[in-house]
Amino acid sequence: MKLSKSEEEVMNHLWRLKKAFMKDLLEQYEEPKPANTTIATLLKRMQDKGFVSYKLFGKSREYYPLVSKESYFSKQLKGLIKNFFNDSPAQFASFFTEKTDLSEEELKELRKIIDDQLKKS
Repeated sequence: MKLSKSEEEVMNHLWRLKKAFMKDLLEQYEEPKPANTTIATLLKRMQDKGFVSYKLFGKSREYYPLVSKESYFSKQLKGLIKNFFNDSPAQFASFFTEKTDLSEEELKELRKIIDDQLKKS
């Protein structure tokens, strides 16, 4: 399941904070800050999707993520590769390296990452 851009922004704050009350989340936003009701609506939708939960402390809710950032990003990347690159990681890698104007140093870094991964296999 995918999050909207606004929901992803809230999730990024939660992933960074690990757990947060509404006031903690609102402090993460620059001016003009979203309304409490906007964040509450996003959190409710994210809860319904299974991304967040909360613990009650009196009337206050402390929210925390149920899905790790790595897990979410991995699923989104796999979906992108499946939908736009014929389920071919090689096509994705080719597009990524050709179309993103990577420097020689960045390409060498990618090669090292791939070589290191091959050694682990």
